[in-house]
Amino acid sequence: MRKRIYTIIELPKDRDKVSFAYEVLMLIAITASIIPLMFTEENQLFRVIEMVTVSFFIIDYLLRWITADYRLGKKGWSFLLYPFTGWAIIDLLSILPGMSLINRGFKLFRITRLLRVLRLLKLIRYSSKLRVLGRVFRKERRVLLAVLGISVFYVFLTALIMFNSEPHFNPATGEPVFDTFFDSLYWATVTLTTVGYGDMIPVTDIGRFISMLSSLFGVAIIALPSGVITASYLEELRGHKTESQSDVKEEEKSAG
Repeated sequence: MRKRIYTIIELPKDRDKVSFAYEVLMLIAITASIIPLMFTEENQLFRVIEMVTVSFFIIDYLLRWITADYRLGKKGWSFLLYPFTGWAIIDLLSILPGMSLINRGFKLFRITRLLRVLRLLKLIRYSSKLRVLGRVFRKERRVLLAVLGISVFYVFLTALIMFNSEPHFNPATGEPVFDTFFDSLYWATVTLTTVGYGDMIPVTDIGRFISMLSSLFGVAIIALPSGVITASYLEELRGHKTESQSDVKEEEKSAG
């Protein structure tokens, strides 16, 4: 019985209707649990949604706990280790806001709303496309970390140059410009991503020249991981499709 539960909740197959139905049910529950976060007020409908979805999350958490030995493969120790695994912690944090352990009485209402946002991470578990994307990030983590390192260094360097080249007050208006180094970091970040909100702009010619260079290099740096992720994602999709076709052929041979 536990083995069957494990195959339903952990190993979804395209031809397993029960597993597919469970996956769809959890996706609906996760999506519904996020709806109240889009509104500032509370009402009875939102409380019902919270109660129902949290009930599903609790059941899912318990089912995964009682089948932890199949997932972790460490026999009895699996049941002790499971609550400390990454997904189990995310599941628990997404459950706690809906329980009476954390509520307005503890003046942590904003924190409970923030914890509910973690429920979106559960979508990765139930979406095959997001799981593929997760494998892409793991596979290309070295390249992506290298690009991240280059981006952080470039942001810090540009911010440092801008902070020391621009006046801290606009000579024309007297308003503060790049008053702190954090302001320079903020400007360098939005310029690197070529967003440029316009709420903070250089006022000198050298500052504008630095801004032009930062925007040009920003396009190049941001484009680096895009190509890597796209190529690796397509490769993973082809591998996933081949694997699914192999499973179907094996099932047909077994049936024959």
